[in-house]
Amino acid sequence: MAKLAVHFGAGNIGRGFVAQSLHESGYEVIFADVSDDLIGALQAQSSYHVIEVGEGAQTRVVDNYRALNSRTHEAEVAAAIAAADIVTTAVGARILRFVAPVIARGLNERTRAEPLVVIACENAIGGTDMLAAEVRKHSPAHNAVFANCAIDRIVPEQSGGLDVTIESFFEWVVDSTPFARAPFNGSTPDIYGVTWVDDLTPFIERKLFTVNTAHAAAAYHGIDRGFVSIREALATPELQAEIRAVLAETAELLVAKHGVDPAEQQAYIEKTLTRISNPDLPDTCERVGRNPLRKLSRHERFIGPAAELAERGLDSWNLLNAVGAALRFDVHTDAESVELQAMLASGMPVADIAAAITGLEQGHPLFPGVVEVLELRLAR
Repeated sequence: MAKLAVHFGAGNIGRGFVAQSLHESGYEVIFADVSDDLIGALQAQSSYHVIEVGEGAQTRVVDNYRALNSRTHEAEVAAAIAAADIVTTAVGARILRFVAPVIARGLNERTRAEPLVVIACENAIGGTDMLAAEVRKHSPAHNAVFANCAIDRIVPEQSGGLDVTIESFFEWVVDSTPFARAPFNGSTPDIYGVTWVDDLTPFIERKLFTVNTAHAAAAYHGIDRGFVSIREALATPELQAEIRAVLAETAELLVAKHGVDPAEQQAYIEKTLTRISNPDLPDTCERVGRNPLRKLSRHERFIGPAAELAERGLDSWNLLNAVGAALRFDVHTDAESVELQAMLASGMPVADIAAAITGLEQGHPLFPGVVEVLELRLAR
Protein backbone atom coordinates (compact mmCIF):
# COMPACT_ATOMS: atom_id res chain seq x y z
CA MET A 1 0.00 0.00 0.00
CA ALA A 2 1.31 3.47 -0.90
CA LYS A 3 2.46 5.61 2.02
CA LEU A 4 0.37 8.71 2.72
CA ALA A 5 1.35 11.90 4.56
CA VAL A 6 -0.81 14.89 5.43
CA HIS A 7 1.19 18.07 5.90
CA PHE A 8 -0.30 21.25 7.42
CA GLY A 9 1.32 24.42 6.11
CA ALA A 10 2.14 24.89 2.44
CA GLY A 11 4.59 27.72 3.02
CA ASN A 12 8.26 27.71 2.13
CA ILE A 13 9.41 25.40 4.96
CA GLY A 14 6.45 23.12 4.36
CA ARG A 15 7.04 22.81 0.61
CA GLY A 16 10.81 23.18 0.55
CA PHE A 17 11.82 21.08 3.54
CA VAL A 18 9.21 18.86 5.21
CA ALA A 19 7.18 17.87 2.16
CA GLN A 20 10.31 17.45 0.08
CA SER A 21 11.74 15.04 2.68
CA LEU A 22 8.47 13.10 2.78
CA HIS A 23 8.42 12.99 -1.03
CA GLU A 24 11.99 11.67 -1.09
CA SER A 25 10.81 8.94 1.32
CA GLY A 26 8.10 7.74 -1.06
CA TYR A 27 5.06 9.36 0.55
CA GLU A 28 2.19 10.86 -1.36
CA VAL A 29 1.81 14.24 0.33
CA ILE A 30 -1.51 15.98 0.90
CA PHE A 31 -0.98 19.67 1.67
CA ALA A 32 -3.53 21.24 4.02
CA ASP A 33 -3.59 25.02 4.29
CA VAL A 34 -6.10 27.87 4.66
CA SER A 35 -4.54 30.03 1.93
CA ASP A 36 -6.71 29.96 -1.18
CA ASP A 37 -3.80 31.23 -3.26
CA LEU A 38 -1.36 28.53 -2.14
CA ILE A 39 -3.87 25.72 -2.42
CA GLY A 40 -5.01 26.96 -5.82
CA ALA A 41 -1.43 27.14 -7.09
CA LEU A 42 -0.64 23.62 -5.85
CA GLN A 43 -3.82 22.28 -7.43
CA ALA A 44 -2.94 24.00 -10.72
CA GLN A 45 0.61 22.58 -10.88
CA SER A 46 1.60 18.93 -10.82
CA SER A 47 5.11 19.66 -9.50
CA TYR A 48 7.45 22.34 -8.19
CA HIS A 49 11.21 22.70 -7.68
CA VAL A 50 13.26 22.90 -4.51
CA ILE A 51 16.41 24.82 -5.44
CA GLU A 52 19.25 24.33 -2.98
CA VAL A 53 22.17 26.73 -2.63
CA GLY A 54 25.41 26.02 -0.83
CA GLU A 55 27.73 23.04 -0.58
CA GLY A 56 26.46 19.98 -2.47
CA ALA A 57 23.45 21.89 -3.77
CA GLN A 58 20.91 20.14 -5.97
CA THR A 59 17.61 21.04 -7.59
CA ARG A 60 14.87 18.58 -6.70
CA VAL A 61 11.43 18.06 -8.19
CA VAL A 62 8.48 17.46 -5.85
CA ASP A 63 5.40 15.84 -7.35
CA ASN A 64 2.83 13.20 -6.37
CA TYR A 65 0.96 15.58 -4.09
CA ARG A 66 -2.56 16.89 -3.57
CA ALA A 67 -3.75 20.07 -1.89
CA LEU A 68 -6.83 20.74 0.24
CA ASN A 69 -8.12 23.87 1.93
CA SER A 70 -8.44 22.82 5.57
CA ARG A 71 -10.89 25.66 6.27
CA THR A 72 -13.37 24.97 3.48
CA HIS A 73 -12.75 21.22 3.02
CA GLU A 74 -12.25 20.05 6.58
CA ALA A 75 -14.12 16.79 6.03
CA GLU A 76 -11.78 15.83 3.19
CA VAL A 77 -8.71 16.68 5.26
CA ALA A 78 -10.05 14.63 8.18
CA ALA A 79 -10.69 11.68 5.86
CA ALA A 80 -7.11 11.94 4.58
CA ILE A 81 -5.80 11.96 8.16
CA ALA A 82 -7.89 8.90 8.95
CA ALA A 83 -6.10 7.05 6.14
CA ALA A 84 -2.62 8.55 6.58
CA ASP A 85 0.61 7.09 7.95
CA ILE A 86 1.98 10.40 9.18
CA VAL A 87 0.86 13.97 9.83
CA THR A 88 3.37 16.83 9.94
CA THR A 89 3.00 20.56 10.47
CA ALA A 90 4.93 23.71 9.61
CA VAL A 91 2.40 26.39 10.52
CA GLY A 92 3.98 28.22 13.45
CA ALA A 93 3.59 27.20 17.08
CA ARG A 94 0.73 29.63 17.71
CA ILE A 95 -1.34 28.10 14.92
CA LEU A 96 -1.15 24.53 16.22
CA ARG A 97 -4.32 24.93 18.27
CA PHE A 98 -6.22 25.76 15.09
CA VAL A 99 -5.13 22.60 13.23
CA ALA A 100 -5.68 20.35 16.25
CA PRO A 101 -9.48 19.96 15.81
CA VAL A 102 -9.24 18.57 12.28
CA ILE A 103 -6.43 16.21 13.33
CA ALA A 104 -8.65 15.04 16.20
CA ARG A 105 -11.55 14.57 13.80
CA GLY A 106 -9.35 12.46 11.53
CA LEU A 107 -8.23 10.35 14.49
CA ASN A 108 -11.85 9.83 15.57
CA GLU A 109 -12.65 8.58 12.05
CA ARG A 110 -9.56 6.36 11.87
CA THR A 111 -10.14 2.62 11.46
CA ARG A 112 -6.54 1.62 10.71
CA ALA A 113 -4.89 -0.47 13.39
CA GLU A 114 -1.54 1.28 12.95
CA PRO A 115 -1.09 4.44 15.05
CA LEU A 116 -0.88 7.74 13.20
CA VAL A 117 2.57 9.32 13.55
CA VAL A 118 2.36 13.06 14.30
CA ILE A 119 5.39 15.38 14.16
CA ALA A 120 5.08 19.16 14.52
CA CYS A 121 8.02 20.70 12.65
CA GLU A 122 7.89 24.06 14.37
CA ASN A 123 10.57 26.44 15.56
CA ALA A 124 9.59 25.84 19.18
CA ILE A 125 10.68 23.61 22.03
CA GLY A 126 8.13 20.83 22.53
CA GLY A 127 6.05 21.81 19.53
CA THR A 128 4.57 18.34 19.13
CA ASP A 129 3.71 18.23 22.83
CA MET A 130 1.79 21.49 22.34
CA LEU A 131 -0.09 19.96 19.42
CA ALA A 132 -0.79 16.74 21.32
CA ALA A 133 -2.28 18.69 24.23
CA GLU A 134 -4.61 20.54 21.86
CA VAL A 135 -5.61 17.36 20.02
CA ARG A 136 -6.45 15.65 23.32
CA LYS A 137 -9.00 18.37 24.06
CA HIS A 138 -11.00 17.08 21.08
CA SER A 139 -9.98 13.41 20.97
CA PRO A 140 -8.98 12.11 24.45
CA ALA A 141 -8.57 8.50 23.30
CA HIS A 142 -6.64 8.55 20.06
CA ASN A 143 -4.58 6.05 18.09
CA ALA A 144 -1.51 8.21 17.51
CA VAL A 145 2.16 8.59 18.42
CA PHE A 146 3.39 12.15 18.94
CA ALA A 147 7.13 12.81 18.53
CA ASN A 148 8.92 16.10 19.18
CA CYS A 149 11.56 17.27 16.75
CA ALA A 150 14.13 19.97 16.04
CA ILE A 151 14.45 21.39 12.54
CA ASP A 152 17.17 23.60 11.15
CA ARG A 153 17.19 24.99 7.63
CA ILE A 154 17.40 28.58 6.42
CA VAL A 155 14.81 29.75 3.91
CA PRO A 156 15.23 33.36 2.72
CA GLU A 157 12.50 35.61 1.36
CA GLN A 158 11.15 34.22 -1.88
CA SER A 159 10.27 35.92 -5.15
CA GLY A 160 6.91 34.17 -5.51
CA GLY A 161 5.56 31.03 -7.12
CA LEU A 162 5.73 27.48 -5.76
CA ASP A 163 9.44 26.89 -6.34
CA VAL A 164 11.47 27.27 -3.14
CA THR A 165 15.08 28.42 -2.82
CA ILE A 166 16.63 26.94 0.31
CA GLU A 167 20.05 26.23 1.77
CA SER A 168 21.53 22.80 1.16
CA PHE A 169 22.41 22.30 4.84
CA PHE A 170 19.65 20.94 7.04
CA GLU A 171 18.99 19.04 10.25
CA TRP A 172 15.76 17.26 11.17
CA VAL A 173 16.22 15.52 14.51
CA VAL A 174 13.27 13.54 15.94
CA ASP A 175 12.72 11.96 19.35
CA SER A 176 12.75 8.17 18.99
CA THR A 177 11.50 7.33 22.49
CA PRO A 178 7.76 7.35 21.63
CA PHE A 179 8.47 4.48 19.22
CA ALA A 180 10.01 2.22 21.86
CA ARG A 181 6.60 0.73 22.67
CA ALA A 182 4.40 -1.65 20.68
CA PRO A 183 3.51 -1.76 17.88
CA PHE A 184 6.75 -0.04 16.79
CA ASN A 185 9.03 -1.82 19.29
CA GLY A 186 11.92 0.50 18.50
CA SER A 187 11.32 0.72 14.75
CA THR A 188 11.01 4.29 13.48
CA PRO A 189 9.39 5.60 10.28
CA ASP A 190 11.62 5.78 7.23
CA ILE A 191 11.87 9.51 6.53
CA TYR A 192 14.64 10.96 4.37
CA GLY A 193 17.10 13.14 6.26
CA VAL A 194 15.75 12.45 9.76
CA THR A 195 18.16 11.70 12.60
CA TRP A 196 16.48 9.74 15.42
CA VAL A 197 17.75 10.39 18.96
CA ASP A 198 16.88 9.29 22.48
CA ASP A 199 17.39 12.76 24.01
CA LEU A 200 16.20 15.64 21.87
CA THR A 201 16.80 18.51 24.29
CA PRO A 202 20.53 19.07 23.57
CA PHE A 203 19.82 19.26 19.83
CA ILE A 204 16.88 21.63 20.26
CA GLU A 205 18.77 23.96 22.56
CA ARG A 206 21.99 23.87 20.53
CA LYS A 207 20.05 25.00 17.48
CA LEU A 208 17.76 27.49 19.25
CA PHE A 209 20.53 29.06 21.34
CA THR A 210 23.02 29.21 18.47
CA VAL A 211 21.34 29.54 15.06
CA ASN A 212 18.19 31.36 16.17
CA THR A 213 19.98 33.48 18.75
CA ALA A 214 22.65 34.51 16.24
CA HIS A 215 20.14 35.23 13.48
CA ALA A 216 17.88 37.35 15.68
CA ALA A 217 20.75 39.17 17.40
CA ALA A 218 22.24 40.06 14.02
CA ALA A 219 18.83 41.29 12.86
CA TYR A 220 18.14 43.51 15.88
CA HIS A 221 21.66 44.91 16.18
CA GLY A 222 21.75 45.30 12.40
CA ILE A 223 18.50 47.21 11.98
CA ASP A 224 19.42 49.27 15.05
CA ARG A 225 22.47 50.48 13.11
CA GLY A 226 20.67 51.03 9.84
CA PHE A 227 21.73 47.88 7.99
CA VAL A 228 19.28 46.26 5.59
CA SER A 229 20.66 42.75 5.15
CA ILE A 230 21.96 40.21 7.65
CA ARG A 231 25.04 39.66 5.48
CA GLU A 232 25.82 43.38 5.41
CA ALA A 233 25.45 43.60 9.18
CA LEU A 234 27.70 40.62 9.90
CA ALA A 235 30.35 41.96 7.52
CA THR A 236 30.88 44.77 10.03
CA PRO A 237 33.62 43.77 12.51
CA GLU A 238 32.02 45.61 15.44
CA LEU A 239 28.63 43.99 14.95
CA GLN A 240 30.07 40.54 14.31
CA ALA A 241 32.03 40.88 17.56
CA GLU A 242 28.77 41.56 19.40
CA ILE A 243 27.15 38.46 17.89
CA ARG A 244 30.18 36.35 18.79
CA ALA A 245 29.98 37.66 22.37
CA VAL A 246 26.33 36.60 22.54
CA LEU A 247 27.21 33.14 21.22
CA ALA A 248 30.07 32.82 23.70
CA GLU A 249 27.47 33.14 26.46
CA THR A 250 25.08 30.58 24.98
CA ALA A 251 28.03 28.25 24.34
CA GLU A 252 28.98 28.50 28.01
CA LEU A 253 25.48 27.36 28.93
CA LEU A 254 25.41 24.49 26.41
CA VAL A 255 28.78 23.21 27.60
CA ALA A 256 27.76 23.42 31.27
CA LYS A 257 24.26 22.01 30.83
CA HIS A 258 24.67 19.31 28.19
CA GLY A 259 28.38 18.54 28.27
CA VAL A 260 28.83 19.76 24.71
CA ASP A 261 32.45 19.65 23.61
CA PRO A 262 33.67 23.30 23.51
CA ALA A 263 35.59 22.77 20.26
CA GLU A 264 32.55 21.18 18.60
CA GLN A 265 30.34 24.05 19.74
CA GLN A 266 32.81 26.60 18.40
CA ALA A 267 32.83 24.79 15.05
CA TYR A 268 29.02 24.89 15.11
CA ILE A 269 29.16 28.64 15.78
CA GLU A 270 31.52 29.20 12.83
CA LYS A 271 29.25 27.11 10.59
CA THR A 272 26.24 29.11 11.77
CA LEU A 273 27.85 32.48 11.02
CA THR A 274 28.82 31.25 7.56
CA ARG A 275 25.29 30.01 6.91
CA ILE A 276 23.46 33.16 7.93
CA SER A 277 25.97 35.26 5.92
CA ASN A 278 25.56 33.16 2.76
CA PRO A 279 25.41 35.58 -0.22
CA ASP A 280 23.21 33.07 -2.07
CA LEU A 281 20.62 33.26 0.73
CA PRO A 282 20.05 37.00 1.08
CA ASP A 283 17.89 37.91 4.04
CA THR A 284 16.86 41.19 5.63
CA CYS A 285 17.18 42.31 9.22
CA GLU A 286 13.54 43.34 9.18
CA ARG A 287 12.25 39.93 8.09
CA VAL A 288 14.40 38.01 10.57
CA GLY A 289 13.46 40.38 13.39
CA ARG A 290 9.70 40.04 12.95
CA ASN A 291 7.59 38.76 15.85
CA PRO A 292 9.78 40.27 18.59
CA LEU A 293 7.37 39.37 21.42
CA ARG A 294 7.72 35.68 20.63
CA LYS A 295 11.48 36.00 20.35
CA LEU A 296 11.64 37.77 23.72
CA SER A 297 9.44 35.25 25.53
CA ARG A 298 10.47 33.12 28.50
CA HIS A 299 11.90 30.03 26.81
CA GLU A 300 13.03 31.57 23.53
CA ARG A 301 16.42 32.45 22.08
CA PHE A 302 17.41 35.34 24.40
CA ILE A 303 15.61 35.07 27.72
CA GLY A 304 15.78 31.26 27.76
CA PRO A 305 19.59 30.96 27.84
CA ALA A 306 20.07 34.21 29.77
CA ALA A 307 17.76 32.97 32.54
CA GLU A 308 19.62 29.67 32.86
CA LEU A 309 22.96 31.46 32.92
CA ALA A 310 21.69 33.75 35.68
CA GLU A 311 20.46 30.74 37.65
CA ARG A 312 24.01 29.37 37.48
CA GLY A 313 25.49 32.67 38.61
CA LEU A 314 26.95 33.32 35.15
CA ASP A 315 26.91 36.56 33.13
CA SER A 316 24.50 37.17 30.27
CA TRP A 317 25.05 40.87 29.55
CA ASN A 318 25.60 40.35 25.84
CA LEU A 319 22.28 38.49 25.57
CA LEU A 320 20.63 41.33 27.48
CA ASN A 321 22.28 43.83 25.13
CA ALA A 322 20.60 41.97 22.25
CA VAL A 323 17.31 42.18 24.16
CA GLY A 324 17.82 45.94 24.32
CA ALA A 325 18.23 46.06 20.53
CA ALA A 326 15.07 43.93 20.14
CA LEU A 327 13.14 46.42 22.28
CA ARG A 328 14.03 49.11 19.73
CA PHE A 329 12.62 47.04 16.82
CA ASP A 330 9.92 49.37 15.51
CA VAL A 331 8.36 48.13 12.25
CA HIS A 332 4.80 49.32 11.64
CA THR A 333 3.95 46.41 9.33
CA ASP A 334 4.72 43.82 12.02
CA ALA A 335 1.85 43.30 14.48
CA GLU A 336 4.07 42.17 17.34
CA SER A 337 6.39 45.13 16.89
CA VAL A 338 3.40 47.48 17.08
CA GLU A 339 2.15 45.70 20.21
CA LEU A 340 5.61 45.82 21.79
CA GLN A 341 6.06 49.55 21.15
CA ALA A 342 2.55 50.27 22.46
CA MET A 343 3.39 48.38 25.65
CA LEU A 344 6.61 50.36 26.07
CA ALA A 345 4.69 53.63 25.60
CA SER A 346 1.82 52.62 27.90
CA GLY A 347 3.17 54.11 31.11
CA MET A 348 2.98 50.76 32.89
CA PRO A 349 5.49 50.22 35.70
CA VAL A 350 8.79 48.96 34.31
CA ALA A 351 8.66 45.77 36.38
CA ASP A 352 5.20 44.96 35.00
CA ILE A 353 6.41 45.48 31.43
CA ALA A 354 9.43 43.27 32.08
CA ALA A 355 7.23 40.49 33.44
CA ALA A 356 4.71 40.81 30.60
CA ILE A 357 7.34 40.67 27.85
CA THR A 358 9.66 38.01 29.25
CA GLY A 359 7.43 35.87 31.47
CA LEU A 360 10.07 36.06 34.22
CA GLU A 361 9.07 36.16 37.89
CA GLN A 362 10.22 39.29 39.70
CA GLY A 363 12.33 37.18 42.05
CA HIS A 364 14.30 35.56 39.22
CA PRO A 365 18.03 36.44 39.20
CA LEU A 366 17.79 37.71 35.60
CA PHE A 367 14.88 40.04 36.35
CA PRO A 368 16.95 43.04 37.57
CA GLY A 369 19.01 42.92 34.38
CA VAL A 370 15.88 42.95 32.22
CA VAL A 371 14.51 45.89 34.20
CA GLU A 372 17.78 47.77 33.71
CA VAL A 373 17.65 47.17 29.95
CA LEU A 374 14.04 48.36 29.85
CA GLU A 375 14.86 51.48 31.85
CA LEU A 376 17.58 52.34 29.33
CA ARG A 377 15.11 51.80 26.47
CA LEU A 378 12.43 53.95 28.12
CA ALA A 379 14.93 56.72 28.88
CA ARG A 380 15.53 57.31 25.16
